[in-house]
Amino acid sequence: MTDKNRTSSQEAQKKEQCCCSVESVVTVDERGQMVLPKGIREKANIKPGDKLAVVGWEREGKICCVALIRTEDVDGMVKGFLAPMMREMVSE
Repeated sequence: MTDKNRTSSQEAQKKEQCCCSVESVVTVDERGQMVLPKGIREKANIKPGDKLAVVGWEREGKICCVALIRTEDVDGMVKGFLAPMMREMVSE
């Protein structure tokens, strides 16, 4: 494989991978509420009434990262994560 082909292949892989980025900074008000900016709602196709799961990652006993995931996507993610573990446990 030439260097040019290798670089093109690496670039294609990067485009296919999901990645996280800081999309915006929001402020939490005194009631604990925040507003998702319109641009993010449009980009994520979030409409009024949509249900989002709040997912937190813990490090050293504190939540360090919070993400929002559509509830209809959580089911598939959980199955994709847990199904292989369950198969492994059953096979043992």
